Amino acid sequence: MNEHRGIGLTSERTRIRLVKQLKEMGVINLDVLDAIQTTPRHLFVDEGLASRAYENTALPIGHGQTISQPYIVAKMTELLLGGPLDKVLEIGAGCGYQSVILARFAKQVYSVERISPLAIKLRERIQQLRYRNILVKYGDGMQGWPENGPFDAILAAAAPESVPPKLLEQLKIGGRLVIPVGGDGHQDLLLITREDEDNYSEKKLDAVSFVPMKSGMN
Repeated sequence: MNEHRGIGLTSERTRIRLVKQLKEMGVINLDVLDAIQTTPRHLFVDEGLASRAYENTALPIGHGQTISQPYIVAKMTELLLGGPLDKVLEIGAGCGYQSVILARFAKQVYSVERISPLAIKLRERIQQLRYRNILVKYGDGMQGWPENGPFDAILAAAAPESVPPKLLEQLKIGGRLVIPVGGDGHQDLLLITREDEDNYSEKKLDAVSFVPMKSGMN
């Protein structure tokens, strides 16, 4: 896939600066930092925003959605690295930036997107970038992807008001779910681990701001 004109020539120093910021903010996994530095984030935003691609900020991708802040992408990825990553489910794939970061660590990434134009563009982008371990489904993220579960890890890039039961059901025992939960006023990033068939542990992490997770498709 062709890089946006000129960006490839100037982005290396901005990528290095971004990674330095993430280290200062507490991201410590060197493999995650390397994934952030070497993934061409400017390919996941419109050309008019490409010059801002390596700022540590969320950016609009259309349809009321955003590409997540690099710090959040790095932190959520880091949280999933505490166990096997043979099969990872991603909810709210959007433009696919988080998808390709996950694909650096997971054998197989199953990405669900409920907005049709984004899902179509995501499939095209994955094909152009030649990632062979990402599958994209146009579907309702609240329902997960049960026919391919259970999953070693689930990452949600949109915030429901409460944790969708279907996502909990699709975790393997020992599996981890990283998900923002809450309404417009306040959201918390949660790390949920399935301890056994019926029990889950929950750890509350940072206050965050994500687009809401909605049921259905459009």
